[in-house]
Amino acid sequence: MTRIDTDILISGGGVAGLTAAAAFGSAGFKVICVDPAPPVTSDKEDGADLRTTAFLHPSIPVLEAAGLWGRLQPHAAPLQIMRIVDAGGPVAEPRIVKDFDAADLSDLPFGWNLPNWLLRREMVARLAELPNVDFRPGTATQSLLTRESEALVTLSEGSRIRARMVIGADGRNSTVRQALNIPVKTIRYGQKALAFAVTHPIPHENVSTEIHRSGGPFTLVPLPDRDGKPCSAVVWMETGANVERLQALSAAEFEAEMNQRSCHILGPLTLASRLTIWPIISQIAERLSGERTALMAEAAHVVPPIGAQGLNMSLADLRCLLDLARAQPDQIGSATMMESYHRARHVEVQARLHGIDLLNRASMIGAQGLRDLRASALNALYSAAPVRKTLMRAGLGLR
Repeated sequence: MTRIDTDILISGGGVAGLTAAAAFGSAGFKVICVDPAPPVTSDKEDGADLRTTAFLHPSIPVLEAAGLWGRLQPHAAPLQIMRIVDAGGPVAEPRIVKDFDAADLSDLPFGWNLPNWLLRREMVARLAELPNVDFRPGTATQSLLTRESEALVTLSEGSRIRARMVIGADGRNSTVRQALNIPVKTIRYGQKALAFAVTHPIPHENVSTEIHRSGGPFTLVPLPDRDGKPCSAVVWMETGANVERLQALSAAEFEAEMNQRSCHILGPLTLASRLTIWPIISQIAERLSGERTALMAEAAHVVPPIGAQGLNMSLADLRCLLDLARAQPDQIGSATMMESYHRARHVEVQARLHGIDLLNRASMIGAQGLRDLRASALNALYSAAPVRKTLMRAGLGLR
């Protein structure tokens, strides 16, 4: 049986795992990255992830250090304004509209939005440029055995990897986390999210818009123009039963309901992609590290898609691991490093998850009186400039 030595074994080739492989590879570490499924790198292929990711500006230095931002920036749509619309009145129409403008904090936009399938395409291309990174799509982590000095990983194709550190970036049902017997706390909301792209006649002007009524937010996130028309990504969160009903509609019927729910903020929306569906949960691991092992991204924490928090929390995980590894490269994967990582991230992740959980529950409210209360709270929070700026800084992860 073949045994290969490496500095880092990354289990998981999603956006977070690929970013980690590029970042540690660019920092000079020897990296092997595995994923059971080859990455889908075109929006036309079956299985394409049609969701989008907004990289908030504190995450950009991580992408730059990984050699990724130069590849991604030409395809990115900047997010200058986060617009919150309350449409929770008796009729589905805007009654409160509040803009959170990045210019109130700095000369940078809040972030930049890109399709997930395109991220995978550019990230895989970057890994091919790094001679010290071995990316193995179609290969799964089969077993993990750790000891004080090393981690031994058996792969599905029979190889055995001896690594100084293993990073579990393998999703909410993480094989690595299960091998470490780390429990998770999961909150289920009875929600699902529809993700798709639309074109519209009114330019989005780099404004990301969350429309709140009931069931969860209807979010329009700027994308580059498609076929000469303004384009946005949509994440429409609803109860599971409503999502099933919407999915069963004809294209014309779906567009009619979609336009009613969007309150015609950008004019008539036209479907520009197929629909994909994602279950909505919150989840956090009891610990973010084990012997010779770190958990990051959805292996460590899952949050509803509100405020562009999910992947940016994952990149904060990566930034912390990178800083620790660079500070003491000879101690990578040590018990001291793993404990430092857990302590640095777990409290912050817990606090952020709790905040997003509260926002999601507020967005689901159906009773009219409670929706009126939600609208009053939004108006009060926005009207106090110090509070508004504090909320914006918190959303970006700034202190």
